[in-house]
Amino acid sequence: MVDFFCGCGGTSLGFATIPSFYKILCGIDINPTVLKSFQHNFRCKTLCKDVRDIKDCDLEEIKKVIKGTSSHPLIVVGCAPCQGFSAHRKKDYGKPEDNRNSLIKTFSEIALSLSPDYVVMENVQEVLNGKYRYHYEEAKTVFTKAGYFVTQKIYNAAAFGVPQARVRAIIVASKQPFELPSEVLMPNDYRTVRDAIGNLPKANNPDSKDSYHFSSKHKQSTIDVIASVPKDGGSRPPHVGPKCLDKVKGFYDVYGRLSWDKPSVTLTKTSRNPASGRFSHPEENRGITLREAARIQSFPDSFIFEGGSSEKYEQVGEAVPPLLSLAIATKIYIDIEKAKDEM
Repeated sequence: MVDFFCGCGGTSLGFATIPSFYKILCGIDINPTVLKSFQHNFRCKTLCKDVRDIKDCDLEEIKKVIKGTSSHPLIVVGCAPCQGFSAHRKKDYGKPEDNRNSLIKTFSEIALSLSPDYVVMENVQEVLNGKYRYHYEEAKTVFTKAGYFVTQKIYNAAAFGVPQARVRAIIVASKQPFELPSEVLMPNDYRTVRDAIGNLPKANNPDSKDSYHFSSKHKQSTIDVIASVPKDGGSRPPHVGPKCLDKVKGFYDVYGRLSWDKPSVTLTKTSRNPASGRFSHPEENRGITLREAARIQSFPDSFIFEGGSSEKYEQVGEAVPPLLSLAIATKIYIDIEKAKDEM
């Protein structure tokens, strides 16, 4: 498996969970810090490059890595940045379209140059049902002209055991017809915040051996606002905190607490900051710790994140939840094994 826009490796981790079947060969990303995390966890080749700047010589390097495994099926993953497609970018209303949105087509062309058996893409649901769908259609045309079958579906990651309501589009292009997996859990069975972090000790203990279980050092004014929010899923009371928050309905979740017995809201790269959304602990007067964020994204405690505090939170928030990736990896595994039996 080769992972473009790899980030810290959430998608790769899902595939690596079946270690006897999948081998992670290479991670490609524009951010050198996330590549340090990727390399630390997967011990494979990395390439620091914007996909728009990938040259033939770069592809030759990737092909050299692939060559030693050329007798096996190849999976190429590309989870392009989703921020430009998001329906929540109110501050960008009326501005020109984010130029990162064209990365889906660029990636599809690069992926085909490696002649993979499967191409897996993940993005926000707007890429399939929003005004930017034409970017997906461009990529789909690239694949179908090359003889690939393309299938797509919108999932809530919670349906695969991720303790978080995270709705995402999954797109798979394959050399043979492929059926995406069915959801494993019904809403009543979704894992909750309590399931994910309920057994953790109180945060910010100076004697703690877990360096990830410390929240940001909040200003007293921030702590005072959080303290006024009802525990276990409460929202900021009116006229508490910055006055500007009462002027815009879109700020309803700001400073809100997570609910113990529901999946978390969607984590973002700013989830370390309670002023950025419903990212406050259900009971304690603080934002969530990196450990809590990682568990809510379904990362195991053994996973290492490199960089500064903000960079680590960004890596967690921007990652594909490994359990969602595992569902796709498992279905591809079943597909490949079934094809072997039929030969």
